[in-house]
Amino acid sequence: IRCWSNIPFLTVPLSRAHGKSFAHRSELKHAKRIVVKLGSAVVTRGDECGLALGRLASIVEQVSMLQNQGREMMIVTSGAVAFGKQRLRHEILLSQSVRQALHSGQSQLKDMAIPVLEARACAAAGQSGLMALYEAMFTQYSICAAQILVTNLDFHDEQKRRNLNGTLHELLRMNIVPIINTNDAVVPPPEPNSDLQGVNVISVKDNDSLAARLAVEMKTDLLIVLSDVEGLFDSPPGSDDAKLIDIFYPGDQQSVTFGTKSRVGMGGMEAKVKAALWALQGGTSVVIANGTHPKISGHVITDIVEGKKVGTFFSEVKPAGPTVEQQAEMARAGGRTLAALQPEQRAEIIYRLADLLTDQREEILLANKKDLEEAENKGRLALPLLKRLSLSTSKLNSLAIGLRQIAASSQDSVGRVLRRTRIAKALHLEQVTVPIGVLLVIFESRPDCLPQVSALAIASGNGLLLKGGKEAAHSNQILHHLTQEALSMHGVKDAVQLVNTREEVEDLCRLDKLIDLIIPRGSSQLVRNIQKAAKGIPVMGHSEGICHVYVDADASVEKVTRIIRDSKCEYPAACNALETLLIHRDLLRTPLFDQIIDMLRVEQVKIHAGPRFASYLTFSPSEVKSLRTEYGDLECCIEVVDSVQEAIEHIHKYGSSHTDVIITENEQTAEFFLQHVDSACVFWNASTRFSDGYRFGLGAEVGISTSRIHARGPVGIEGLLTTKWLLRGDNHVVSDFSEQGSMKYLHESLPLPQRNAN
Repeated sequence: IRCWSNIPFLTVPLSRAHGKSFAHRSELKHAKRIVVKLGSAVVTRGDECGLALGRLASIVEQVSMLQNQGREMMIVTSGAVAFGKQRLRHEILLSQSVRQALHSGQSQLKDMAIPVLEARACAAAGQSGLMALYEAMFTQYSICAAQILVTNLDFHDEQKRRNLNGTLHELLRMNIVPIINTNDAVVPPPEPNSDLQGVNVISVKDNDSLAARLAVEMKTDLLIVLSDVEGLFDSPPGSDDAKLIDIFYPGDQQSVTFGTKSRVGMGGMEAKVKAALWALQGGTSVVIANGTHPKISGHVITDIVEGKKVGTFFSEVKPAGPTVEQQAEMARAGGRTLAALQPEQRAEIIYRLADLLTDQREEILLANKKDLEEAENKGRLALPLLKRLSLSTSKLNSLAIGLRQIAASSQDSVGRVLRRTRIAKALHLEQVTVPIGVLLVIFESRPDCLPQVSALAIASGNGLLLKGGKEAAHSNQILHHLTQEALSMHGVKDAVQLVNTREEVEDLCRLDKLIDLIIPRGSSQLVRNIQKAAKGIPVMGHSEGICHVYVDADASVEKVTRIIRDSKCEYPAACNALETLLIHRDLLRTPLFDQIIDMLRVEQVKIHAGPRFASYLTFSPSEVKSLRTEYGDLECCIEVVDSVQEAIEHIHKYGSSHTDVIITENEQTAEFFLQHVDSACVFWNASTRFSDGYRFGLGAEVGISTSRIHARGPVGIEGLLTTKWLLRGDNHVVSDFSEQGSMKYLHESLPLPQRNAN
């Protein structure tokens, strides 16, 4: 027993029967017993008189959802004072209006003053109504709620403590949600926070300390504290340099400057942090988050339990390396230094990386072998993904060749002048290329993507965050190490960062203040998920690679089977592989058509018949389930069309605007196809597999974009650049160009500086 101001406090046990707090957010989904603390700012309206009913209903819905999942939910709520204030004000106004109407007439009503209402009286008037509201809301989800009012003495009296503990356990056993509040009708006035100076002692003097005390007493797994701020900031929210702290560790208090308390309630953020640390030491994980933001309040509780990056997570385990936010900042600083290097220096880094890929091939292949063995043993990867995961000597040699091509072609990428204009005498404007900033590239099962993307980022002067799949962890680790070794030759090691923490992709997509462009490399599902999750950050890429080859009536017999075989069979897992083969109707039952079918059978390609193709056959292959399918394997769909126009319409309806091909000897038909197909890549008499940055002479690509803004098709260095405007003047002001001014606009185009011929 310890004492403060003659009031006894129980010390927090240093070890708990239910174990330590969770070390990582991803573990929160295992939380069984959860306390949700609703601050006054969350429960009450902005005018502090009455409850925020819509917000409260959303919170009840989330708590009910978790309760129905088999979790044990408890709520520590504020709101009785605000609800009571609303009721008492209404009664006082009604009473005053009646008296003044009788004695003074209606003209005096506007002069009525509301007296200052005592908080304990408001609590007494509002507590029953608040509980009735909770009961009505939980009833909608077939859940029973029970009210418990406590004071500080209930925790310090051993018998009362045991009674409270037993009551709560019995309610949880019966699947009832306890709703706990301080008995504000009888509590003494609030006292200073001195009882929270040490994390070993705590008294119940507000709902923050009540929630922490309750969480420890009940051996709770998780305490969620909802307030009117996003979480804990390193300085008062709203200040210029304030940054949200993702994870807070014991001992970090010295690095935080606390501001004032919220607009309502008794505890400020400092009290919340001290209560949270007290609960954390007692073995309960804590998250402080915003429960008032209209865009997130409808799912904030469930998001926290799912492990998403919401608010500030309190953890006793510090990660070995930097956080992903720190990595993004390092990448931005490193990228700016990289962009300031001479073009020859950036090229030297890429040449060095190319040499390392061949010099260290044994170590790379050994690491890749570990990844392949683990994937095969766990059986979690399909055959196409295993092929993408695999590295070989020939792949590494091709990578090195591509990197040298990037280095040779990148000499004048950054800082190239695109436009020069003489605005007026001695006032010259230039538009020049500059890096986009920080790129986040998320890739699956393709370790060869890492050096390719790194080289393109280096050549374009961009900082880079890489998030690879765990199935390629060993390969990615050594390739990133070699990349940083190459970067170190000019002191820009931090420009390329590999995210090794447990960050979920969805959380990375929320770093809109740190990341300028997201480039996903992986399955169509991955790309769609990222496009959905990325809010405020542009996404470059394509969700599907549904590539078509149209065989025209005037197609060459010699060319057809070669192009189709290469498009489908050379690498069926690639996004630029053939998925749908369109055949002109006149070719059915011809020797050419038979040759196509025979070749596909020899190559063991499974054929799916489109609706029209199936109608021409007595015994057809399995009819396709959808004409909008990316197989990614030795499978394809065959469909029949009547003309080139119908082929184009089919491509526009079912394609993904990736790569589409026509095989024909009719130049007029071919040009019509090339001009009218609205895809990123449109070819005549060439395999779909040419849709590739290396084959286009770009050295490599960060991906193939089907977007219509900024970059389209295989994206190389040019797609990773944007522009800025440079204006050089001599005491120029806009007023000089007015009707009465002394200067006139010239807007003359000036010749561009000569580009490096190399």
